[in-house]
Amino acid sequence: MATNIDNLKSQMRKGMLEFCVLLLLQRGDAYASEIITRMKEAHLIVMEGTLYPLLTRLKNDGLLSYRWEESPSGPPRKYYSITSLGEDFLEQLKASWNEISLTVNHLLSTSTIPPEIQ
Repeated sequence: MATNIDNLKSQMRKGMLEFCVLLLLQRGDAYASEIITRMKEAHLIVMEGTLYPLLTRLKNDGLLSYRWEESPSGPPRKYYSITSLGEDFLEQLKASWNEISLTVNHLLSTSTIPPEIQ
């Protein structure tokens, strides 16, 4: 049973990763290591091997752009930013999240109350 729960949690996290990356970049530009650090602070563990392909896909879809900046320590960094198309897409994701959240919260709140008491 624990394996099934772990697998489900992993699938849910992967499904939310795109949304979370766009939310972070809406607050300001960031490079990949910074995105990973912010995700960890939010208790969402993301590996580089997962993040880089996602960033590339979001860029290829026109939702993100990037620029190179010199780093005070080490090689130049690729900073990602959300595009106007990405902003529009993020607004759609927020609306979808609100619908899903309302549904799940409704089911959570009513699932423990017997129908005859409601």
